[in-house]
Amino acid sequence: MGSKRSEIPHAVHDGTTTTELPPSGPGYKVYKRRFWGLAQLVLLNIVVSWDWLTFSAVSTTAAEYYDVSESAINWLSTGYLFAFCVASPVVIFTLNKGGPKPAIIVTSTLLLLGNWIRYAGAKAQGGIFGVTMFGQILIGLAQPFCLSAPTRYSDLWFTDRGRTSATAVATLANPLGAALGQLINSFWAEEPHQVPDMVLYLAIMATVASLPSFFIPAKPPTPPSASSATTKTPLLPAVSQMLKTLEFWLILIPFGVYVGFFNSVSSLLNQILSPHGFSETDAGIAGGILIVVGLISSAILSPLTDKYKHYLGTIRILVPIVSISYIALIFAPSSPAGIPPTYVIMAILGASSFGLLPVVLEYLVEITYPFSPEIGSTICWTAGQLLGAVFILVQDALKTNSRASPPLNMRNALIFSAVVACVAAPFPLCIGLFGRDVRRRRLDLDRGVSLDEVQEERIENVEIAGTGTESRRLRFGSRFKLP
Repeated sequence: MGSKRSEIPHAVHDGTTTTELPPSGPGYKVYKRRFWGLAQLVLLNIVVSWDWLTFSAVSTTAAEYYDVSESAINWLSTGYLFAFCVASPVVIFTLNKGGPKPAIIVTSTLLLLGNWIRYAGAKAQGGIFGVTMFGQILIGLAQPFCLSAPTRYSDLWFTDRGRTSATAVATLANPLGAALGQLINSFWAEEPHQVPDMVLYLAIMATVASLPSFFIPAKPPTPPSASSATTKTPLLPAVSQMLKTLEFWLILIPFGVYVGFFNSVSSLLNQILSPHGFSETDAGIAGGILIVVGLISSAILSPLTDKYKHYLGTIRILVPIVSISYIALIFAPSSPAGIPPTYVIMAILGASSFGLLPVVLEYLVEITYPFSPEIGSTICWTAGQLLGAVFILVQDALKTNSRASPPLNMRNALIFSAVVACVAAPFPLCIGLFGRDVRRRRLDLDRGVSLDEVQEERIENVEIAGTGTESRRLRFGSRFKLP
């Protein structure tokens, strides 16, 4: 599994001081136990996302059971997404200071509480909507801890030959849970009185999935690669500098938009299709196709990306396909051919979106190295959840009135999604077109570029002042100059 790691540290001299760097040369090691933590992240992401769409997949039935409108049921998804945004600063701090395991434990704790509180609200006579909403918000607070952890986990446990695949497996488990919710919930709750049983089944699943979290290892005994062993930039300077980096914004904007529309379309899919005569089961199948085809696409693309590292080329190919898919979605529900065109568009949208997701997350880590991976990924996920909540509210407001043809159709909402998706498309296509350095620093380090070369570019000056209190000033080349 690898030779013994060298105990001799590497040093950089700036003329007056010395800073220790990770050991050079071979000797880094990976451990089979890394797959236990990865499997736990997969389980948690499946359950937390399944919980998200618990009621959206059966919005008409749930609205009847709780005696509320479908717009109120939409708030169960919207509140969940807003809760993600509230928790995000704590998520960044937890992953940065404690690593993936504390984040996984927080996820499990909130998941257990939220699910059983939801069941209490659903089981009460006639259903207590407010209690159910409270439980849903707790689950929303849990999601960012497990959804933002995969890039941090893969950086901690995997080498460059497996990071993208590891990130893909853990991250795409989240939409897999959404697909299962779309497909299965419509069978579990075909009648209003079956809603409490559906919520109970999910609470039991959440309990089973959460318990192993307390037994997984926190970190490997030795790092898997040179970049994993390198000390990352301190949290606050990293956040400040990342927000000043053009390439980060060129990824953040389209990431937030496309994740936001995935969230809104998944939440509203039944309401998009039902005015055209399609059932909740049809909508569940469409949502399942969206995600299952996407998972297959990602399973093919992620290993190829791990092998060939064509991050930017893949992004430039898939982003236009995503945008075109949202345009086609305007016309699919009203097609004279019935439901098949919608299934086809869902398949194309899923294949392009899910193939894109892990590639973008890993590319973001590569070009922002040595910033810690969870910083960029959490900010991007937060943007996606925030925009998702906003898009749900906007698209619900764009629903036509009962006198339209067909009544309450969402054509205007789909036009809105297509326009915004197309506006976001040029941003990632512009990466690297302005003569700026977008070299993959983490990959350079892991692929054998000497630490002397990497640090000569990355660290221009290290100042250590005082004996009791240290203050370090790190300057990272032309793109990463920290205050």
